[in-house]
Amino acid sequence: MALDEEHKASVPDSEINKLAARPRRPLTLADLVKHGKPPLSEEALIASANFTLSLLPARLAHRITALRNLPFIVVSNPSVNKIYNNYLHSLSTLEPFYSREITTIEDEYKFTELMADLVRTHSNTIPVLAKGFLQCRKYVDPVEVTRFLDQHLRARIGTRLVAEQHLALHVASTDHPEEQCDDSHIGVIDTALKPADIVLSCQNFVGEICELKYGVRPSLIINGDPDAEFAHIPMHLEYIITELLKNAFRATIESGNEKHPIEVTIAAAPDVPSTSTKLESLRQLQLSHEKSYDYSLSGLEEYCADPDIVEPLNHVAPSITLRIRDRGGGISPETLPNIWNYSFTTFSNEDAASVDNGNSDGLNALSESGSDQSTIAGLGYGLPLSRAYAEYFGGGIAVQSMHGFGTDVYLSLSGVGKVK
Repeated sequence: MALDEEHKASVPDSEINKLAARPRRPLTLADLVKHGKPPLSEEALIASANFTLSLLPARLAHRITALRNLPFIVVSNPSVNKIYNNYLHSLSTLEPFYSREITTIEDEYKFTELMADLVRTHSNTIPVLAKGFLQCRKYVDPVEVTRFLDQHLRARIGTRLVAEQHLALHVASTDHPEEQCDDSHIGVIDTALKPADIVLSCQNFVGEICELKYGVRPSLIINGDPDAEFAHIPMHLEYIITELLKNAFRATIESGNEKHPIEVTIAAAPDVPSTSTKLESLRQLQLSHEKSYDYSLSGLEEYCADPDIVEPLNHVAPSITLRIRDRGGGISPETLPNIWNYSFTTFSNEDAASVDNGNSDGLNALSESGSDQSTIAGLGYGLPLSRAYAEYFGGGIAVQSMHGFGTDVYLSLSGVGKVK
């Protein structure tokens, strides 16, 4: 493959292999708030920078190794190779920092500028990878594509989140810090996040697109506990809710049932004792509804399996579940088993061309909202990527479909516990 010579010289294979061999553990929401609420002192900012630096090199090296392990014809693809070189570039720019500890606020400022560059460099990863895999779909097994993308996109969530959290803490602590006193945010985390507010915001956005495309928008009602709040990451929830509402709105309109409102029920469960208990409860739910539910637990199992996992801020982490119910005719039995797959095998050459030039219809463009501002419209990324965001911190998504009637989607999210 054609690699940048500077990157090859600055990141030797031996260094990449050594970093990739380091043990890695899942990131937790508690990790992200442990440095305190902004404005942070210089000492706390330096500690946040060093914590970020302790995680990123191994994560970047592991992604480089995973890309190298793809078939040569895939890695040689210009789009996939671009992502590969982006990771090499980011790792090489980190090298002056991870070889020593950050001890001064001047170094913290330089490191923060590097984090901003890293976030910019990897902002377009998903559509570029999608284009590459589309072009290589003749040479790679679809199952392997799904496996690789699932692992890569989950890893990307953590890598990006670590960098964005330090950036947000730095900005909140150095740019008008007096304004942070009454703010509920700790970096990218909102400690008083109301899912109902996110639902209403996403409803307006999805509804406007529906009116442009179909000339009509379904109504939506929120019931249950609309005042419930917990600590979570708004941009993740925005992406998930937008994707789920997009599916519900589209199905409702195309089935001619827009007179029936989409119902969003919010339920708060503040007494969930542990992630492992929740995992077991999800398993029991799946077993008791084996034929009607499609529940993905892979992310939870990975989350629970690591012995070095950091506990939440207390042992009772608030949990919130949203049910999105529509009368859109349900999912066909033939389609239901495939809803978690990255749907590359169904694309035509015209689909590939639309990725090349960024064209997409208005409703599919909803995939561009949320935390990944990218042109992945129509690629089958929405639901699996939503699942990845939900599961990353111990949540999950379940789908119950009644073919010919409608669909219920259950989104479960865990907070960080009590944030003082």
